[in-house]
Amino acid sequence: MSSTVLPAPGKTTTAKAARRGSGQAVRITALVLILAVVLYPLVWMVGTSFKSPEEIVNNIGLIPREFTPSNFSEGWNKFDVAFGRFFVNSAMVAVLTVLGNTLSCLLAAYAFGRLRFRLRGVWFAIMIGTLLLPGHVLIIPQYILFRTLGWVGGDWPYLPLLVPHFLATEAFFVFLMVQFMRGIPRELDEAAVIDGASAYSIFRHVILPLSRPALVTTAIFSFIWTWNDFFRQLVYLSELKDYTAPVALTLFIDSTSESSVGPMFAMSLLSLVPVFLFFVAFQRLLVEGINTSGLKG
Repeated sequence: MSSTVLPAPGKTTTAKAARRGSGQAVRITALVLILAVVLYPLVWMVGTSFKSPEEIVNNIGLIPREFTPSNFSEGWNKFDVAFGRFFVNSAMVAVLTVLGNTLSCLLAAYAFGRLRFRLRGVWFAIMIGTLLLPGHVLIIPQYILFRTLGWVGGDWPYLPLLVPHFLATEAFFVFLMVQFMRGIPRELDEAAVIDGASAYSIFRHVILPLSRPALVTTAIFSFIWTWNDFFRQLVYLSELKDYTAPVALTLFIDSTSESSVGPMFAMSLLSLVPVFLFFVAFQRLLVEGINTSGLKG
């Protein structure tokens, strides 16, 4: 009769700890490599913003051989309008877009998610179907419509950029809020109705306070997407004083001004600061909103 020799308990524990430690080291190494790949373009842009025009062409390294901080002052004052004006324009468009999206999409989502009316499912399906349409397909009919209304090139050139957001045209955010509201127990509505609350009172005192995570998610994504938007703003803005930061950055690119490359990178770096600060300030709320607003699997 043969007997099985079992390993000593101490050796088994040591082997498991070694395997666990090696696996953790592999994961940390992989995360560091991924982080390096993700951050490389940002670090390269920071270094390039301090390089002279000649060094930008000849030095592909991350660290400049000679720091040129004058790129920032040159880029800030390069045009007839200071670059700060473009920041103000971008901030105004982004803030108003956030207000329009959160308010209009919340009202539309409340109607689809909590109220009952004829053809609700049909209208909701049509709204979801608009997500399949690329934005570039709609830009031409939208431009013709806004031009017919006299909004293109008028005294207030931001109307084509802002008005649609106050009409719940962002189907993604409407869908996000609808999914969130469907998770709110209907017993709360029934209890409010028993107390004599109207549909508006239910929205104001029940749905609105509980929809904070979805509202925060909508506000954050609306701000970031609007601040980084380029194509629509390029189409509708024609006057220099009305340009936003993404559109103004294209002014540095020209076939006769090689010296504008350094200032362009400097202003591009400054343009990232508001988005970075906004994300850092609301990072916790963004994660909370994603986890509780229907984006999770």
